[in-house]
Amino acid sequence: MAEWLIEEGIGETRALLVDKDQVIGAKQFWLSKECARTILMAKIIARNAGSSRALCLSPSGVEINASGLPRNASEGSDVRLVITREAIAERGRLKRAQARYFGDDNPHIPPASVFDTGRLVRRFPSGLWEEVWEAASTGQVDFAGGSLIISTTPAMTLIDIDGDASPHALALAAIPAITQSLNWFDLGGSIGIDFPTIQDKLGRKQVDAALEAALANWPHERTAMNGFGFVQLVARLEGPSLLHRFATSRVGACARMALRRGEMAQGSGRVLLLTVHPALKAKLKEHWLVDLSERTGKEVRIETNPSLALEAAQAQTIEQ
Repeated sequence: MAEWLIEEGIGETRALLVDKDQVIGAKQFWLSKECARTILMAKIIARNAGSSRALCLSPSGVEINASGLPRNASEGSDVRLVITREAIAERGRLKRAQARYFGDDNPHIPPASVFDTGRLVRRFPSGLWEEVWEAASTGQVDFAGGSLIISTTPAMTLIDIDGDASPHALALAAIPAITQSLNWFDLGGSIGIDFPTIQDKLGRKQVDAALEAALANWPHERTAMNGFGFVQLVARLEGPSLLHRFATSRVGACARMALRRGEMAQGSGRVLLLTVHPALKAKLKEHWLVDLSERTGKEVRIETNPSLALEAAQAQTIEQ
């Protein structure tokens, strides 16, 4: 039976939905205090007269766009909110966290996050997080006869299908990989799938039916395939997907993986040596390194190697 496993890392918390040592889904949380489903008090700092929306400020100083506010909630007052979507970074800008009013007498408690309900483990089963992380890093998922190339834009996530089979056969073969990617990368919002162009209407209907069956347990809305092979999905978006993390903060994602490799390094040496690309060294916060030292019981040293890829940080234990 599938179970959510939680691994508390340095700078992030990770979640894997695992069934018989196979990854079904994954999530990644970068320790924001304004994550989806969080209930908090925030101060109204700007509100137009008569509007149910306002700009609020959380206790940690993060700006939040709030909706559904009562008429008597004026600027300067505190209101109880539930976060519906955490802040999302985009190239050149930051989209504020979104929230709605959640009065003191509201009986409808939002469903708990998997980070609260999953089973905490010291380490995931070997190789599972690495498999998901590397796929998210490349944005490519291979399947028999083809591959998916997945990219993020400010408007939507795009899935392109490439392969050598006939358009109809390739489209059908891609559907399991599409389902896997939606869950592995925690995709939401607007998602466009560019299937191969299928000329006959019956063939397009067959692919539509196969996609509907594959996504039966994934809450979403969907358009039918048009004559050019394009399908659009719309699903609830609560925060950045794993792909979005790499698109907007690849160095940050790689720095966190370097710390994880440091935690997992084997050996009896008294020093933990992390060798990283120079850009990663600047991203490794001092309190993260202190945490790594405390977790491993070793002195942590950082060396740089410009020939290493960002994703290829190395960790080893040494005596001096």
